[in-house]
Amino acid sequence: MEDNHSCTALNYFRKAAQAGEFLVTAEVAPPKGGNPTHMIEMAATLKGRVHAVNITDGSRAVLRMSSLVASAILLQNGVEPICQMACRDRNRIALQADLMGAHALGIRNILALTGDPVKAGDHPDAKGVFDLEAVRLLQLIQKINQGFDCNDKPLTDGATNLFVGAAVDPQCGSWSGLQSRFERKIAAGAQFFQSQLITDFERLEKFMDKIASVHNKPILAGIFLLKSAKNAQFINRCVPGVNIPEHIIDRLAKAKDPLEEGVKIAAEQVQTARQLCHGVHIMAVKREDLIPKILDLAGIAPVNLVVAK
Repeated sequence: MEDNHSCTALNYFRKAAQAGEFLVTAEVAPPKGGNPTHMIEMAATLKGRVHAVNITDGSRAVLRMSSLVASAILLQNGVEPICQMACRDRNRIALQADLMGAHALGIRNILALTGDPVKAGDHPDAKGVFDLEAVRLLQLIQKINQGFDCNDKPLTDGATNLFVGAAVDPQCGSWSGLQSRFERKIAAGAQFFQSQLITDFERLEKFMDKIASVHNKPILAGIFLLKSAKNAQFINRCVPGVNIPEHIIDRLAKAKDPLEEGVKIAAEQVQTARQLCHGVHIMAVKREDLIPKILDLAGIAPVNLVVAK
């Protein structure tokens, strides 16, 4: 039951996940500065097409507005957020404080992440915290949802009610490592999973059949909008664990309109993922407005969002 202080919470994503619907989420980056207008405009194009919108938390260790604040702004604008929360920049005190604050603001969906290394970003001399990592953050969220802090002391002003997910990489080089970490996240309380960018759908199918099917938790395949052959080659060089096939790069290189071809490729991948898993998580950096077109081409109907009472 929701308390009176969180009546603005949107809960359709949790309801849709628990009902077994095909889930659609998308990713929007917070602004780099104090003006959220562009973020709001991009998120607005997704209304009625996705169940929730992920707000990144210092992705690639690059400075942007707080994911918590950006998520609250989306909620004020009628868009259900999934607030990503990384361990890189906060200790356990700050993490708990932000999670309680998220609940009070009506934010219900959290994606628990370890966080990218500081050296990868635009402030390489900053000090990483990493007091916890993703599994221990999931365990912490389980506790505060039960009304206790990480030291097992009661939260005197009430438990949280957070629907928490985690990341998964079905293309991980170590199969045993993938299975072990996935199962540890399940045990720690993860209720849904969003994957890294998927290029090897045979590997995704194997993961679904051999590992994920046992646990019956929603898996959303990461679909990335490639804008050009150059964009695809950059990702192959710079994103660990991703190998965009040459035939995809060739399609983009030969296309009269590479962006349009990228939209078609993404739509085809959504259709493939629909046969394999429980949903898709679409990443279209700086072109989130094209996500409805991708979904239309893939034959994904609009979602009927409701506010939980």
